[in-house]
Amino acid sequence: MFIAMNRFKIAPGFETGFEKIWRERDSYLSEVPGFESFALLKGGLVEVPDGDDYVLYSSHTVWESRAAFVAWTESDHFRKAHAQTSAPKGTYLGHPNLETFEQVL
Repeated sequence: MFIAMNRFKIAPGFETGFEKIWRERDSYLSEVPGFESFALLKGGLVEVPDGDDYVLYSSHTVWESRAAFVAWTESDHFRKAHAQTSAPKGTYLGHPNLETFEQVL
């Protein structure tokens, strides 16, 4: 098993629009060999002393293997999924952070 997670810092007040985009977009993941599951996870409000508070989200995909995930990132399905509607300016507080994990047990 291989898990790929993107962590997003979303500006407070932009949560509904961010979730709507994810809910309505076509990811094409079900058409990709090796894809097993997807979840969009929402954390709580993170209060930062400098006032740049954010709501933490994570997209979580489970794959059969690292090779299946890499093949998806190089596919037309990936390009089509990422060419769709983007969130309004001010939604994201920085770029997403990709974290990957391989099953060891």
